[in-house]
Amino acid sequence: MFLDRDGTLNVEKEYLSRVDECELIPGAGRAIRRLNAAGWLVVVVTNQSGVARGYYGEEEVAALHRHMAAELALTGAAVAGWYYCPHHPSGGEPYNRPCDCRKPLPGMLLQAARNLDIDLSRSWMVGDKLADIEAGLAAGCRSVLVRTGYGRQDEHRLPSGVPVCDDLPAAAAYILAV
Repeated sequence: MFLDRDGTLNVEKEYLSRVDECELIPGAGRAIRRLNAAGWLVVVVTNQSGVARGYYGEEEVAALHRHMAAELALTGAAVAGWYYCPHHPSGGEPYNRPCDCRKPLPGMLLQAARNLDIDLSRSWMVGDKLADIEAGLAAGCRSVLVRTGYGRQDEHRLPSGVPVCDDLPAAAAYILAV
């Protein structure tokens, strides 16, 4: 089970880097706990072009992920891995290089699958952007768009057959019912 971060797991705040500005989507912890209880490993995959653009460093990304993991743990939820892409073509050195990890490319999902022994054909990608859905489909996962974050804007651009849910709790319920 792969989740986008900004707009899917936490409230979208452009270039989020500070722990004190992080706000989880209501019910996100309970949704992940339900997925965990059903046997799903949950992995977060997130583009973080703010690193390439010099808005914040990789240390801030790591601190934010530790904070989010601790907040989720308070609800009994666990994330098995946190993967991020720090690259962007208009960023500074060394982050402005081509990569296969920036969504919509599937590199982060493929790396997590190798690291955590995940069967991509049985996995899901949940995100709020078309790029999230495209990355999931490119990796061989089923995908769900959530309307939080940018989801309402990208909903009309989805490939046929991709389900849409209001938020992460609704997506988790959908996945668990399939």
